Amino acid sequence: MAEGSRSFEMSISRTEFLRLLPRAVGGSPFQETGNAFVHVEGGRSWQITLNPLPALNLGTLRLERHGVVWGFSGYSETEIEALVNRFELHFHRGGG
Repeated sequence: MAEGSRSFEMSISRTEFLRLLPRAVGGSPFQETGNAFVHVEGGRSWQITLNPLPALNLGTLRLERHGVVWGFSGYSETEIEALVNRFELHFHRGGG
């Protein structure tokens, strides 16, 4: 089983992150403690930590930003990749 982490920088508000998180983790139950979201299942777990970053200001547009660190314990590399891919899919923003 793999131990590992993934890091992201996201232009998203905490409110929007919390709204999307349950679907992004496939409905897995988690506990929220401050800026950490923890899921424990049997002998494995993951933790997502949400850290505020300075806002991105583009003229009159202000985008909230957060650093996201997702740590894994007891998952295979294949399982980690599947979880991360699902997460990214639910937070993907299109534009054009």
